[in-house]
This record gives sequence, C-alpha cells and structure tokens, in this order.
Amino acid sequence: MSSAIGIDYGDSRIGIAVSDRLGLVATPRCVLDGKKSLNEVCEAIGEIYRKEQCDTVVIGYPLNMDGTSGNRVHRTEKFIGRFTEMFPEAEIVRWDERLTTVAADRAMLSMGVKQKRKGVSDMIAAQMILQGYLDSKRTAKKAGGDT
Repeated sequence: MSSAIGIDYGDSRIGIAVSDRLGLVATPRCVLDGKKSLNEVCEAIGEIYRKEQCDTVVIGYPLNMDGTSGNRVHRTEKFIGRFTEMFPEAEIVRWDERLTTVAADRAMLSMGVKQKRKGVSDMIAAQMILQGYLDSKRTAKKAGGDT
C-alpha cells in the first residue's frame, strides 16, 4: 500500500498531512504559502506527493454548512484541475471538510497550543481530513465494502 496526502486548501495557507504506508495514521507535514501561484502550489504539493510515493490526494472540500457549493469550492476545483493536469496518475478524493477548522482549533486548545501560531491549525485540519478518509476506508473494509 502507498501513502496518501491530505490537503487543507486555503487562501493564505495550505495545510499538508501525509499517511503512513499502511494507511492507518495521518501525520501533519507542513504548511505552504497559499498566496503563491497555482503552478507553484501544485509543484510544491507534487514534490511531497512524489517523495512520499502517494497514490491518493485527499483534499478538503469546502461546502457551505447547508451542503451547497460557494466560491471556495470553485477555487478548490481550480486547484484540483491544475493538479490533475500536472499529476494525472493521482487519485483525487474530495472530502467534506465542514467544521474541520473548528475541530482543529479545539484540538489545539486542548493541547495547550496557542491559537495564534500560524499554520498549526491548517496542518491539524489537513491531518483531520486525511484521518477521516483513512478511517472511512478501514470501516468500509470491515463492513465488506470496497471503498
């Protein structure tokens, strides 16, 4: 089995997490500058994707609380389109990220990490997105599914 990469795609910062090769645990990896060009962002993520020998890219999908898509979904789709052009072999998974940032902030608070530390919540959000995906795959396998 190969690794997966999790992405919390934001305007200012992009949180990155990577799974272990068994697909059990997601670990926060880094934060990228979301203000760079789309090509630069895709190259930076692609470098991690290649180095970690990932086959799956799990990207937080920023639906509105009522399930509709807004401007953030459009920006995320633009990123997905460019990344797919550059790395056509990548399996892209859109993962509902509603309340992930809130959960990341709560986790930081419970760990005593200062809320103002830029990027930490973005990495934790990416970890939560990826861990949710990994857990769902294990649950599906236990239930006899093929997700």
